[in-house]
Amino acid sequence: MTDRTLPQEGLRAWLPVLGLAFAAFTFNTSEFLPVGLLPDMAAGLSETVSDTGLIITGYAWVVAIMSLPLTLLTAKIERRKLLLGLIAVFALCHVVVLWTNTFESLLAARIGVAFTHSVFWSIMTPLAARMAPRGKRAVGLAAVMGGTIVATVLGVPIGTQLGHFFGWQEAFCVIGAAAFACLVLIWAVLPECPSNKAGSLAALPGLLKRPALLQLYFLTAVTVLGQFTAYSYVSPILAQAGYGESDVVTVLLVFGLAGILGTVVSTKTVDRFTSATLTVPLVVIALSLAFFNTAANLGYAELLVLTLFWGAAMTTVCMAFQTVVLNVASDAADIAVSLYSGIFNIGIGTGAFTGSLISARWGFDPVASSGAAFVAVSAVLCLALWVTTKSAVLPGGEKPAASTAGEEMPH
Repeated sequence: MTDRTLPQEGLRAWLPVLGLAFAAFTFNTSEFLPVGLLPDMAAGLSETVSDTGLIITGYAWVVAIMSLPLTLLTAKIERRKLLLGLIAVFALCHVVVLWTNTFESLLAARIGVAFTHSVFWSIMTPLAARMAPRGKRAVGLAAVMGGTIVATVLGVPIGTQLGHFFGWQEAFCVIGAAAFACLVLIWAVLPECPSNKAGSLAALPGLLKRPALLQLYFLTAVTVLGQFTAYSYVSPILAQAGYGESDVVTVLLVFGLAGILGTVVSTKTVDRFTSATLTVPLVVIALSLAFFNTAANLGYAELLVLTLFWGAAMTTVCMAFQTVVLNVASDAADIAVSLYSGIFNIGIGTGAFTGSLISARWGFDPVASSGAAFVAVSAVLCLALWVTTKSAVLPGGEKPAASTAGEEMPH
């Protein structure tokens, strides 16, 4: 069976998408697990929390640097074989964490994971669009996004709890075991999938002349920078405010659960109301980060309510970002998405680095509000465009989904 002969109805039609969602769950759990285990990792490596946070920075910057070159290098490889190879390397790099006991050795293992991540997310969005049953592209993308949400809902909190109980190295090893299970599932359900519309380096100059795509890349960099200036240090921020380890796990759980709400909202609004789906969540994220410390000091209930809005808004805006990429660059989807993935990870790495610098010099109190300032830049830009031009996206970014990368993608 190939992607051209996929069943179009019933559970069998969705098995490839579900396999991809499980892979997304595993990769995202790995990427964000350090957020919950940062103090544990710092203690185990005999480093400060601020310095250990640079593990997140190093990981993200490697992804950012390698996304485009590795995507180009693997552009002609059949997608099923490529994905199976990526997951195998990913799993092995997690198992070796059991033998890391220095900052440098852990960083080396995480860089190995980052190499697989560089290609994985570059091919995942276009692949999910191709694997979804005909006419169900938005649902297929939402299902894979659901895998990332479940990672924040269950993967990161459970991994954090496992790390507290059994050790942070063992938590990473469990992810390696889950990756091996994912490998078997993908092998069983994903059909052969020849490289399709991957694009080439020759397509890059044309892509970078598209105003909506350039705007999207700028918004991604600034928004994610602000998000991860704060999110990377949620655990020490809350610890400083007097919350315990179980409280941190609950906050991460609520943030993840809120992502389900964000996915439901964005699936119903992003194609019809792109400007609103982009702008309103940016405003909510900026306000949530600006008042994060205030809510934490007011009480646990107030903190959880604010976290609910924050998590839902972040997932919604990420869905809007991905939709604009596919709308604008359906003719070179893998290249455009690899650039998006790289820029997203520049934001993650620079945000974690910024949070590290701020916390090392002034403590953790100003970290969240600093993140809010960055996100506010994106929110003001979109609001200004929306008011003056009736669209928060520059020309070319609000095409109907049916006429883009999924119009219909070959099955």
